[in-house]
Amino acid sequence: MTTHTASEVQGLEAEHILQVYKRANVVFERGEGVRLIDSNGRSYLDFISGVGVCSLGHGHAKLAAAIADQAKTLLHTSNLFYHPLQGELATRLSTLTGLDRAFFCNSGAEAIEACLKFSRRFWQGSRTKYVAFTHSFHGRTMGALSVTWDDHYRAPFAPLIPNVVFVDAQDPAALAAAVDDTTAAVIVEPIQGEGGVRPISAAMAAAINAACARTGALLIADEIQCGSGRTGTFTYSATLGLKPDLMALAKAMGAGVPIGAAMFSNKVAAAAAPGDHGSTYGGNLLACRAALLFLDELGTPGSGGVLDNVRRVSAHFDTALAALQARTPRIVALRGAGVIRGIDIGEDAGWVVPAALERGLLVNRTSTSVIRLLPPFVITEAHIDEALSILGDVLQEKQ
Repeated sequence: MTTHTASEVQGLEAEHILQVYKRANVVFERGEGVRLIDSNGRSYLDFISGVGVCSLGHGHAKLAAAIADQAKTLLHTSNLFYHPLQGELATRLSTLTGLDRAFFCNSGAEAIEACLKFSRRFWQGSRTKYVAFTHSFHGRTMGALSVTWDDHYRAPFAPLIPNVVFVDAQDPAALAAAVDDTTAAVIVEPIQGEGGVRPISAAMAAAINAACARTGALLIADEIQCGSGRTGTFTYSATLGLKPDLMALAKAMGAGVPIGAAMFSNKVAAAAAPGDHGSTYGGNLLACRAALLFLDELGTPGSGGVLDNVRRVSAHFDTALAALQARTPRIVALRGAGVIRGIDIGEDAGWVVPAALERGLLVNRTSTSVIRLLPPFVITEAHIDEALSILGDVLQEKQ
């Protein structure tokens, strides 16, 4: 590996990388737990964790050992052959989600594509309509983009796949009216992450279940960002009482190693046939090994794993965020659960991100006015206090 200075790294990217990212002016070289260290040796508190990916933090010793061991043993065989880890991982995910079967891929967007495809496969062409929600974000591939609401993402790539209806996420009656006997599937994020950390209400969850039961429409739960334990339960669908037929998982599940999974009920999976879908890398040994290690570390309620840590710090998050709001009139709303949180300041929050970075805190902005916090599952109460102290200073300095 060639070593470059920070300015050389940025110069090479400016010349040779497709310019679709607005990167901050920092080059990270290593990580330790909840902190990242840049090329100048400065430490930053990481409250975005690679957009919800680095669930076990950085430089996790057990994860590093598992990856190294698997790399020395066998990395990849393709899906033309069996290996011992896919079935083991699928079995554990089936238990955790209540869905029977898994298709492994490399990202959340690919998992959504699989869910969209097989919800149509199930209906064999007799139903093609999807019902999605305002503020939804499901990914940037063509199918996932088609059920994503924000025109900022959609317009440059039109026309997208047809027959998608968007419903106000706060209007259960509108959802009931939109879902009919031509609807192949309803797709929902139980907590809309990119759309501003907006949990679906209990009333909307009940309306979704009722509409699907009335019409036979399938339900796709997008748990890419809010699932895999981030809220203190493995899925937020379970918290809301949603009854999905298909589910997309990714991000935290790989703890930094790319992996996604589309989960299927046996009812939907029965429509699949060999050759219908596939992935060259999906579910290879390295990715499965990382996901199995993550599940080991996550544990179950009461086991002492990081899931218990998420539950414990969640209560502290509630209290500390409420205190921050009480002393910061700029904050108009707080949303989220566990370690997915949104601070809505009611105005463009773009200025907050570089100001926090300057003070050593990584956050990001979403849905224009929302500061999104997606820290690793291993944060402590002290990390929360440190992060919110920095954010408080940033928000109050521009009163």
